[in-house]
Amino acid sequence: MITYIIRRILISIPVIFLIVLVTFLLVQAMPGGPFDTVGTKAMPEYMRRIMEERYGLNQPVSVQFFNYFGNLLKGDLGPMLRLRSQDVNDIVAETFPVSFQLGAMSLMLGFGIGIPAGILAALKHNTIIDYSATFIAVVSASIPNLVLGPVLILVFGVWLDWFPIAFWGAEPPFVLGFLPKLTVNFWTHAVLPVFALGTAYAAGIARLTRAGLLETLDSDYIRTARAKGLRERTIIAIHALKNSLIPVVTIVGPLLAGAVTGAFITETIFALNGMGRRFVESINQREYFLQTSLTLIFGILLIAGNLLVDILYAWLDPRIRYD
Repeated sequence: MITYIIRRILISIPVIFLIVLVTFLLVQAMPGGPFDTVGTKAMPEYMRRIMEERYGLNQPVSVQFFNYFGNLLKGDLGPMLRLRSQDVNDIVAETFPVSFQLGAMSLMLGFGIGIPAGILAALKHNTIIDYSATFIAVVSASIPNLVLGPVLILVFGVWLDWFPIAFWGAEPPFVLGFLPKLTVNFWTHAVLPVFALGTAYAAGIARLTRAGLLETLDSDYIRTARAKGLRERTIIAIHALKNSLIPVVTIVGPLLAGAVTGAFITETIFALNGMGRRFVESINQREYFLQTSLTLIFGILLIAGNLLVDILYAWLDPRIRYD
């Protein structure tokens, strides 16, 4: 397994290089530029040339890329073109903890609701419990955050006035650089965005858990275990559950990367200063270095998530070997 992990990490190096290269070229190919306008007015031509020369944007794209990649190897993600009081490293340090906290809590809620609901639906197959759980899962998966978020704000934030409707309750400095201080203010601010994002994850996880457990319970080795007289609880907990979770584990990688960096709709609705929201803003502002750096972070998280999935495969099913 260790040899496999090292091999995967080495293979990931050219993949990461290609992610940076392709993203940089696509960003540069977008129409318009960061210095085309000043507010609502067009920037004078002479001033635009001065700004482009200052940041090296007047050089050939190949030169710009290798300059950026060289700085990237030193840990420098590049400057902000429109917000000159900060650089990309500052933006990532400011927004990554918020996105990480939101994504991690949403995933915990999704797995905490989805797996028990899927197990219960499978064990009570073709009963009112199964139909109810399946119906709720389908409805939850069908309601986008773009709709659910404003409804939660209206009901629980405006009408009932139970929770705050905007901003993230945790402020820097964070524990270990990315973990929040568990205050009452943090929990009250986190309820609505975490619920809006986590219920969608729970719906998909519940459906996968149900389908996987139903398939596993119909296997020959489960019938053999029952014929030996093992208790049903033992059969489910020890023999069936681990194998049935393999389809669920498959989506952990994409979910992990998407939850941390791709929750831009939820972050926008609840006015959270996260990476997803900043990424969308960077597209409108043509922040070349910020777009490329955030895409790179997403790619690294996706690669790490898929590696985690492979490790979990081997733990859930001892028959899976990589060496």
